[in-house]
Amino acid sequence: MTVTAIVLAAGQGSRFRAEAGADHDKLLAACVGLDGVSRPVIEQVLRNLPERVVTRWLVTSPERGEVIRLAEAYGCQVVLLDSSGMGDSIAAAVKASGAADGWLVVLGDMPFIQSSSIERVIDALEEGAISVPVQAGEYGHPVAFDRAFGPGLLALVGDRGARSLFADAALREVPVLDPGVLWDVDTPRLLGFNAG
Repeated sequence: MTVTAIVLAAGQGSRFRAEAGADHDKLLAACVGLDGVSRPVIEQVLRNLPERVVTRWLVTSPERGEVIRLAEAYGCQVVLLDSSGMGDSIAAAVKASGAADGWLVVLGDMPFIQSSSIERVIDALEEGAISVPVQAGEYGHPVAFDRAFGPGLLALVGDRGARSLFADAALREVPVLDPGVLWDVDTPRLLGFNAG
């Protein structure tokens, strides 16, 4: 199955800014990735997307010029949005992407997800289903949605994410040994990778 990636990068990162300073965008914070190289958080996220994910959309706010530049450098088409709501972002990207076999929803502040985990989530996606990685008993990211969920994704609004769609879905749980699927960088202290 060929999925379209939706990278969510419109959130304001208020918890991060509260600790690091109002002018510090967590998506651009320096972060040592899985390969030991320091890059901005959003660049680590984009690098971790498997090559097979050819169609990529990134949702961000118009003033984030550097995020837009990095997105385009990694083959993303960009949706500009004045809302930081996750639901609004997903709906805008699904609308912009048009017909797809499915969508892979990726959070722009999760730089430590192994590419192999993303591959497994995509491989587990079946018609009419949602696939989600499970680490230590917890649902993580990214989450893949079959095309049957297009109308539900388009109907999302505000800050409500797509978890509400899990209730009536055939859910494919994908066990992974990857702490990165649960690790977002909400605060500056979470920027450092520790495989343990």
